Amino acid sequence: MVRLARLVAVNVGMPKDVSWEGRTVRTGIWKEPVRGPVMARRLNLDGDGQGDLAGHGGEQRAVMVYQVDSYRYWERVLERDDLVHGHFGENFTVEGLPDDQVCIGDRYRIGEAVFEVTQPRVTCYRVGLRLGEPQMAALLVAHHRPGFYMRVITEGAVEAGQEIVKVADGPGAMSVTEVDGLLYLSEHPRDRLERALQVEALSPGWQDSFRALLRRGDDGLGGNVGLTAEATVPPPAWTGFRALRVARIQRESSSIVSVWLAAEQGGPLPPALPGQFVTVMLDADAHGPALVRGYSLSGRPGDQEYRISVKAEPHGAASTRLHRYLKVGDILQVAAPRGTFVLAAGDGPVVLVSAGVGATPVLAMLQALAESGTTRPVWWLHGARDGSEHAFAAEVRSLLARLPHARLRVCYSRPRPQDRLGTDYTDPGHLDAALLHSAGVPADSEAYVCGPPPFMAAQTRALAEQGLATDRIRTETFGTVASITPGVTASTARPPHPPAGPPGAGPAVTFARSGIRAPWDESGSSLLEFAEACDVPVRWSCRTGVCHTCETAMLSGEVTYDPAPIAPPADGNVLICCSRPTTEIVLDL
Repeated sequence: MVRLARLVAVNVGMPKDVSWEGRTVRTGIWKEPVRGPVMARRLNLDGDGQGDLAGHGGEQRAVMVYQVDSYRYWERVLERDDLVHGHFGENFTVEGLPDDQVCIGDRYRIGEAVFEVTQPRVTCYRVGLRLGEPQMAALLVAHHRPGFYMRVITEGAVEAGQEIVKVADGPGAMSVTEVDGLLYLSEHPRDRLERALQVEALSPGWQDSFRALLRRGDDGLGGNVGLTAEATVPPPAWTGFRALRVARIQRESSSIVSVWLAAEQGGPLPPALPGQFVTVMLDADAHGPALVRGYSLSGRPGDQEYRISVKAEPHGAASTRLHRYLKVGDILQVAAPRGTFVLAAGDGPVVLVSAGVGATPVLAMLQALAESGTTRPVWWLHGARDGSEHAFAAEVRSLLARLPHARLRVCYSRPRPQDRLGTDYTDPGHLDAALLHSAGVPADSEAYVCGPPPFMAAQTRALAEQGLATDRIRTETFGTVASITPGVTASTARPPHPPAGPPGAGPAVTFARSGIRAPWDESGSSLLEFAEACDVPVRWSCRTGVCHTCETAMLSGEVTYDPAPIAPPADGNVLICCSRPTTEIVLDL
């Protein structure tokens, strides 16, 4: 045993609501020193709590540690003299235990309790909220002073003033600073990733991120797959929008038509991955204003032309124009294929689940499977109202016939008298957990689900009941995606809208999924805040260019960063939390 340091303060605090930029945030970042002994439990200290258990807390993050030396450092850098113990949200303020010397897996005894180091601090905006320094999350990483979490190995009482005694070294000698940089910075050496994954004490979330980085390898694609799925696919084949010619139009059902798009000057279009989508810009004309919409590619990946399949929505401005007025020979402006809802390589079972026009991306996956001659077991599970709305029926059966281990289940919720059970459809009613069970979907399947949000939620639950792990169930959303706004108390959702007040004088910003186009206000600080002013659903955590939660596909345009992100996003993407447009811009939001 080696005596290394001293516990200077024990800080606890229960979550509370605080006001922030007109919103209410539930947070446990406010910690205060306490006198006397405190019990360290498996999940936290007595009297302590976390406001956001998705990013903080839990067994692997039971206790947060920060150093007195880092307090002194930030007092100089920030020119502050008002920092007190607990100001960085830590439970233990310690003398010693610097981040560049403490290693993942190190074990320490403090009083009656034994702790194990599990991971660096998770960067989020709330540490900046407490300190009044919005850039603090980025500064902690950039200055290599994140602090770290520990789990409780042996429960017991601890008290300020006690010595901290090291009782075991972490295997691999991977310091907190090194592991933090290995995830958040631009360099991810393979040998260091492999070494980090040998440390069993490293928390599961960080292990998953490092495995993703290892799978990607040094392919030169850019971005950070350890932080976001947006970096898992190759960059778009072209920037901005490209003129494509309508080569063919075909009706697929009473409400769906397919449109084939070809290169204006002939020749093959760049291949797309099975499951990806394109974004189409409709110019303003006699039929309506300029519109931007995304449509999944439903054709065979690798074909010379792109096929999109569009459902006529009752009040859909874009779909109405495409159904009523589009004709062969017309020119559409189209952005390159994008999207992370793609068929993954493998040799295990594949389950393709869809309803209505949600069949389009999984149909492209089925095309790719049939073309590859795979022997993988494949389930095609589809729901439609009746035969008139059952698109791609003959095409799907033809593709499944080419697969030696294919199974088909088609449900009609309201079959017509002429719809033939056993021929046109296999089951009356809706796709549900009972049907998945009867279909024999195995637990080691990779499942791809697309359809209306309630349908996808129900299918995700049903597949989980079949034993599929959550990381084996992938979903695709045609409209806006669910927000990630950690700690912000939910308020009544408003439809996206232009920002209040006089219009700005800057370049136009288009949020493609939300159908909003508005001029940029030059007084704005970031695209994220502009989106929030429009009530566009957004995802973020650090708000300072570290975590990449806000990474978004940029369909066209250019931006500038302030502050510069810790590491750049993938090619063709943008970090909206710290960027401003310099030209007209279209975002996949």
